[in-house]
Amino acid sequence: MLHTNRTTLAQYLIEEVQDHEGGPDLVALLLGVAQACKIISRTVAMGALGGATGKLDSTNVQGETQAKLDVMSDEIFRERTEFGGYVAGLASEEMDDPYPIPENFKKGKYLLLYDPLDGSSNIDVNVSVGSIFSVLKAPRPGEDVETEDFLQPGRKQVAAGYAIYGPATKMVISVGNGVKGFTLDPVLGNFVLTHEDMTIEDNTQEFAINASNSRFWEPPVARYVNECMAGKTGPREKDFNMRWVASLVAEAHRIFMRGGVFLYPRDTKVPVKPGRLRLLYEASPVAFLVEQAGGKASTGHGPILDVVPTELHQRVPLIFGSKEEVKRIEEYHQNTPDEGFENPLFNTRGLFRDAS
Repeated sequence: MLHTNRTTLAQYLIEEVQDHEGGPDLVALLLGVAQACKIISRTVAMGALGGATGKLDSTNVQGETQAKLDVMSDEIFRERTEFGGYVAGLASEEMDDPYPIPENFKKGKYLLLYDPLDGSSNIDVNVSVGSIFSVLKAPRPGEDVETEDFLQPGRKQVAAGYAIYGPATKMVISVGNGVKGFTLDPVLGNFVLTHEDMTIEDNTQEFAINASNSRFWEPPVARYVNECMAGKTGPREKDFNMRWVASLVAEAHRIFMRGGVFLYPRDTKVPVKPGRLRLLYEASPVAFLVEQAGGKASTGHGPILDVVPTELHQRVPLIFGSKEEVKRIEEYHQNTPDEGFENPLFNTRGLFRDAS
């Protein structure tokens, strides 16, 4: 059935932001992002038939081996957003430095930051992947950008969202007035509004964490997970389910649809890294959406959106989802001395203690 009477993404954006300062440019930018996501969706769906699977010999700035689709998706984002005159510069997880707008194109008043293909390690096994994006105001509209222009705290975002490429392609977006969900109509080629007001329940009985890293966790995180795993007979007096997809977009989308809490905390596996997820391309845009949906997003010690970036590819811990669960995890961090990770309470009695 064709849903021709439903609100499209273009209609929604025009109604919401067209009359705001810079509104037309923001609408154009977000529609360019949507176009990029449609192309990536089609490329992902083709899989091996389109020659999009497999790895390359190259690595990105984080030293991670790039999938073919990482590079293809990065190029698609650039090609669909650089020419319209509404961005002053782009920054991507896959690029070492900011991408300057070519001299033959007008420079605009916004900055676009994005993870072109989150969870690309799942491509070859046909698990959902996605794209994440963030929009900031350019400090010097119309001028060439510098790295420092992108180092703005998440609260300064004017829009953020993600697209998830699963059984259906969906785009979840906020322009600062709640969170809306759109589903791609494969016949008409439009994103149509299917989720009017997406909210995250305050409480949950579901959490997501990579348990294989348990021996590296901080005591507050180990305490939280141990209590959840103890179920009805433990201090929480209720059973919890544990999930892990290894795709931030897929994890976030599940939480937006049915609640839950996600943890990718700081740990001692790579001591020099204060966290695993990228602040500007992953944590900040997801946190913006989470807060707009009534949830909470934290480093464990405070709001993600208050973190002031110091470098383009900065990593942070990320804990987000149902408000009461995130508050509890923050309280555990506040009540545990930060004196390293050795703590007999969690090493000898924890459900995930190291058996070596």
